[in-house]
Amino acid sequence: MKKILIFYGSYGGGHLSAARNIKEYIDSNYTDTETCIVDCIEYINKALNKVTTKAYAEMAKNAHWVWKKVYYGAENGPFTKVNDKTQKIMSIKLNKLLQSYNPDLIISTHPFSSHMCAILKKKKKINSKIATIITDYAPHSQWLMHSAYIDYFFVAHDGMRENLLKRGIKETQIKVTGIPLSNRFLANYNKEKILSEFNLSKDKRTVLFFAGGEQGFGKDKIFNMLKSIIKAFPNLQIIAISGKNEKMKKQFDELVSKTNSDNTVKVLKFTNKIPELMSVSDLVITKPGGLTTTESLASGLPIIVINPIPGQEEENAEFLQKKGVAIWIKKHDNIEDELYKILNSESKLNSMKINARLLAKKNSTRDICEILLGKL
Repeated sequence: MKKILIFYGSYGGGHLSAARNIKEYIDSNYTDTETCIVDCIEYINKALNKVTTKAYAEMAKNAHWVWKKVYYGAENGPFTKVNDKTQKIMSIKLNKLLQSYNPDLIISTHPFSSHMCAILKKKKKINSKIATIITDYAPHSQWLMHSAYIDYFFVAHDGMRENLLKRGIKETQIKVTGIPLSNRFLANYNKEKILSEFNLSKDKRTVLFFAGGEQGFGKDKIFNMLKSIIKAFPNLQIIAISGKNEKMKKQFDELVSKTNSDNTVKVLKFTNKIPELMSVSDLVITKPGGLTTTESLASGLPIIVINPIPGQEEENAEFLQKKGVAIWIKKHDNIEDELYKILNSESKLNSMKINARLLAKKNSTRDICEILLGKL
């Protein structure tokens, strides 16, 4: 029986989703394995996890300039040294779990757990294989700390592979597989049935509008954006996902009522039907988080990027725009104009869809698991 420990962090939902996708695939396809999934910081200290995840959420929502300083400050300099010392201290507690569980393989979808496990391996406290799955479209140095002690780095695209090589990572350590994706994005859906389920027409364009996930965009900004799109495109079908934000859900519902757009705008709170909804959509409007981006590409959808967090999400946005699958709406840009250009040009829309499918790595989860379990 091979024991596999999967670490994630609760800083945004992407790390957990990637970890769950890996666990689900292993549990469904391998019999001689045991998997355990753990929030690395919560295990070390629940109070610390609560404070730091709340701080991250607040910076992501209301203080982009602060997060920008934190993100780029962590690339090098004094912050890096302080962080390394902090991780060494926290690794002492994490080592208790590792000694107790004694995994053959450690899979990490967050840089903190990769960092701590590499420290422990360097100190010869553990000898497990360690695999780091980078859940964005551009690498940050925090993913690569003590990289000589990480056996594998799984990355989203070839450009990241070249970047890691320049940073001194060995070619044998790097695997270009894509970010772990739910198997549900591999399914073929009955589009007419899904459209009917949500009272949508098969004769209209459909846009999937994400209201910001756990961090949100700021209620006024996102509200006004949706309002302007409804006004400018009365025949466009919009599926607006308000997530777990009850106040935003209420605002959206009131907006739909006041604009008499019940037939064209469907407001949904948190839903587990994103694969189905993407299968009937023509375009996605969203923040460019690693997992949402991966899901959109797998569904062959063009992306309009709004309000990315400085650092990882801005780097994701730059990559997507460069590859011709996204339009990044910046401060003085008009989202209605950009949306009009895409939806009223069949060639533009199709070109972006083709580029999305060319970038997509739909079998990423399978490929990662086959590489790792094959080595075990």
